[in-house]
Amino acid sequence: MGYSAEVIRRARARLAQAKSDRESENQRSLRQAYAEQPRLREIDKQLRITMAMAAQAAFASGGDFGGAMESVRQQNLALQRERAEIIAMHFEPGFLDDAPICGVCGGSGYVGSNMCACLRELCRQEQKKELTFLSAGQESFDQFRLDYYPDRMDPKWGVNIRTVMERTFEVCKKYALTFSDRSGNLLFSGDTGLGKTFLSACIARAVADRGFSVVYESAGHLFTKLERAKFSNDENAREEVRKYTACDLLIVDDLGTEMSGQFVTAALYSLINDRLLESKPMIISTNLNTEDLTRRYNAQIASRLRGSFTRVAFLGDDIRIKKNWG
Repeated sequence: MGYSAEVIRRARARLAQAKSDRESENQRSLRQAYAEQPRLREIDKQLRITMAMAAQAAFASGGDFGGAMESVRQQNLALQRERAEIIAMHFEPGFLDDAPICGVCGGSGYVGSNMCACLRELCRQEQKKELTFLSAGQESFDQFRLDYYPDRMDPKWGVNIRTVMERTFEVCKKYALTFSDRSGNLLFSGDTGLGKTFLSACIARAVADRGFSVVYESAGHLFTKLERAKFSNDENAREEVRKYTACDLLIVDDLGTEMSGQFVTAALYSLINDRLLESKPMIISTNLNTEDLTRRYNAQIASRLRGSFTRVAFLGDDIRIKKNWG
């Protein structure tokens, strides 16, 4: 998963804190146990001694586990049995369970060079936090209402509006629930207020919830950040925009609402081209049609959007107006 450096940093900080909290809790429990049952302190001290004796015996014998080693082993086992009996008799189950925060990696977050499942889960949670700015903050496919779309023919396209939106909804839901690095790209196209932002937010949440890294950015914010990273000496700004090419899914909302110019055109072309070359999925929503895209940007960008993106149509009447007047 292509999580940004910031997401990984926050996840590692949470894991380190959880590990520290667990160790502190274990130490408090042990001190309490020693205070209530002093014999436990004596046993633990003797166990450390027998461990040292076992190591010395193994070293002295060159690894020959003879009678001396067996005597140490039996002594150690007897102490462990006594310890377990005292704990079972005087404390609740699990009170002195000193297991690490993760039984696989011990709380380091990595197994060799691979990220452990415990750290991946924290990355997933931190990734979802980056999507909290989306509209209402609770977007889900269950909230999508087809009754906002009229059951009549669209006079421009000659198709039933609700039928088209039923298909659009199914495409979006399937894309989210089956997302992978082979999912391809979507181009949400249609007038304002028809649900493009809502459904792209639903996809973002569903994909992020499945553990993929998702970056959701409005076109205006996207190009502002790209410009700052290019023309300033701010390393933090450059680090922040690396997520646009590193993430598993990039969603650019409201393309065409940003200030136009040569930089925007060049940056958009580079961003689309880089992600296409790396086969990293992308969703773009826009109010512009193909001709508008060609005029606003250039033929190369319009060609990539036509050839490498699946167009998803949004038809109907402005839902925001319906909600306000309904």
